[in-house]
Amino acid sequence: MRYEKACIGSIGYALPETVVTSLELERRLGPLYERLRLVEGRLELMSGIRERRFWAKGTLPSQAAARAGRDALARLPQLAPESIDCLIHCAVSRDFVEPATSTAVHRLLGLGNHVMNFDISNACLGMATGVLMLANMVELGQIRAGLAVCGENAGPLVENTVERLNADLTQTRRSIKDQFASLTIGSCAAAIVVASRDVLPDGHSLLAAATCTDTSSNNLCQGDANGGMTDGSAPLMATDSEALLHAGVAAAQRMWTELKRETGWDENTPNLVCTHQVGKAHSKLLFETLGLDPALDFTTFPVLGNCGSASWPVTAAMAFEQGRLHPGDNLALLGIGSGINCTGLAVQW
Repeated sequence: MRYEKACIGSIGYALPETVVTSLELERRLGPLYERLRLVEGRLELMSGIRERRFWAKGTLPSQAAARAGRDALARLPQLAPESIDCLIHCAVSRDFVEPATSTAVHRLLGLGNHVMNFDISNACLGMATGVLMLANMVELGQIRAGLAVCGENAGPLVENTVERLNADLTQTRRSIKDQFASLTIGSCAAAIVVASRDVLPDGHSLLAAATCTDTSSNNLCQGDANGGMTDGSAPLMATDSEALLHAGVAAAQRMWTELKRETGWDENTPNLVCTHQVGKAHSKLLFETLGLDPALDFTTFPVLGNCGSASWPVTAAMAFEQGRLHPGDNLALLGIGSGINCTGLAVQW
C-alpha cells in the first residue's frame, strides 16, 4: 500500500499519574511467591520492564482517549477543529459493548455533527489499523482529516491477575507462565491526526504500509469475555509468551520484506525504528531477525510497560520530544498484534 496524499499531522498522548514498579507487583504477589519459592526481581529481569502506569480509579477508556485527542489537536493550532471529518476509537479497552466508545470520545472532544465515528478492534495493532483506515479515506478524497484515538486501561487486568494468582492454590511454576504477560501491561492513551497534505502541507508523509497475517496462531494470546477494561470488569488474559514471540517475529519478517518492496527501503534506510513495546526479549529477536541495527531502536517499555495499541504511537511521540526523531528522518513504525497480525508503516518525518 502506497500513499501520495496522506500525512501524519501530530501524535498526542496522555500518561497516567500512578506509577507501579515491577517490584511492587511482586510484593503484592507475596503469597504466590512464598508458596512457589520465587525470588523477587524476576519480573523485571525477564521483561526489562521496571515500572508501568495506571489510571486513577474510575477513569474510563474514553476519558483517557479524549485527553490524548486534545493533546494531538493542540499540537496543530493551524488545523481548524471542523476539519476533522472522522474519529476512530482503536483501543482494546472500551467503555462498553454498545454504543461505540468513539461516541463518548466524540462528545468529550466536542466534535461536530458531521464527524463520522466508530470503533476498530485489532488488539495491539488497533492504532496502526486506524491510521491506515484514515489514510485510505484521505487518499479517496472522502475526508480532509481524521483522528485515531485509544485509551488503554491496564489496571483491571493486572489487578485481577494478581488476585487470581494469589487465590488459586493449584498454580504451579509451569502454570503461571501464561499469566506472565498480563503483569507487563501498562496504561496509556494516544491520538494521531491523519490528514491530506492539502490541509497540512508541513505534515509527516505517510509513504507506505505493509501487513502480514498468521491466524493459525490466534490462540497464543487471548483475553476472556469478562467485559471491557473498566473498574467493574474482571478480565484475564492467557499468553504463551515464547510461542507468540517466535510466531510474531516470523510474521513480522514477512511484513518487513513487503514494506521494503513497497518503499525501496533496505535495512539501512530507517533513521529510527519504533515498535510495539513488549519487552527486551521481543526487541532483541525482532531486530536480529529483520537485520536492523539495535541502535535505531527507541524504547519506552522499561518505564511504561506494554501499553497495547498506544505503545508505538506514544513511543514515536516521545522519540520526537527527546530529540531522537528529526524532520526528514525515515521512520519505521512496526507492530505485532495477537491474532497474529503485523503492520509496518513507513513515514518520512
